[in-house]
Amino acid sequence: MPGKNDRTKKAKNKQGAAGDDKLSRKGYEKELRRLQAELCKLQEWVKHKGLRVIIVFEGRDGAGKGGTIRAITERVSPRTFRVIALPAPSDREKSQLYLQRYLPHFPAAGEVVIFDRSWYNRAGVERVMGFCTDEQYEEFLKRCPTFERYVVDGGIRLIKYWLEVGNDEQERRFKARIKDPLRQWKLSPMDLPSREKWYEYSRARDRMLAATDSRHAPWYILHSDDKKRARLNCIAHLLGVIPYKKVARPKIALPDRSKKHAYDDQASLRGRRFIPEKY
Repeated sequence: MPGKNDRTKKAKNKQGAAGDDKLSRKGYEKELRRLQAELCKLQEWVKHKGLRVIIVFEGRDGAGKGGTIRAITERVSPRTFRVIALPAPSDREKSQLYLQRYLPHFPAAGEVVIFDRSWYNRAGVERVMGFCTDEQYEEFLKRCPTFERYVVDGGIRLIKYWLEVGNDEQERRFKARIKDPLRQWKLSPMDLPSREKWYEYSRARDRMLAATDSRHAPWYILHSDDKKRARLNCIAHLLGVIPYKKVARPKIALPDRSKKHAYDDQASLRGRRFIPEKY
């Protein structure tokens, strides 16, 4: 007859709890929904307290940054959680201070800004692909902690995530992008060269962490070979580093439709162009 520990283990395995080899889709979706409900509470708290939050996502190409960001933002307001994914800088932006083009996107009170890649491009892709000089690179690593100290001292909560994907998993994801028409849009001009320069990126990552992992703006490393677990782990961690409480909301009563000025508002649409109902 199975004991209590055996029953507990079986229950965890059925739900796809942490430590299992495979997280079931049902278990993932259930836990994701629970965490997203907490993100909605966090959102109300951010607005209630006028907090300003920046979340930076960095990592190799194919590390799962986009999917993790979508999991965070799926159930919250895009007016509160804003995602910033800047294109390559224009000639005008190249003539500016390096950090200048990021500043207009910083949060106002009651906002969370998520950078899908950030000023750390200089420590990663720009360094590895030769888009900046050695002097520019070294200057960035020297000045970045000071800049982030200024940001944090100014009242912004800065959270930095590095998604760490393994060699085999990155290779698998790149091959899937090449073969699958629904994923080919994910292939960027930098993807294939970045695959060749694996160890150059590793060295750039190590230098970046050594120079910019500070007490006031630490890096949090997220293993992302398992996308589902990575998303859950990231959201759970995010909820843990921003203290929040449930904000009391007034009860809402849906009003009845007024019959004042009533008319047949469907008849007035006759003869207009409607989309064919194929489904």
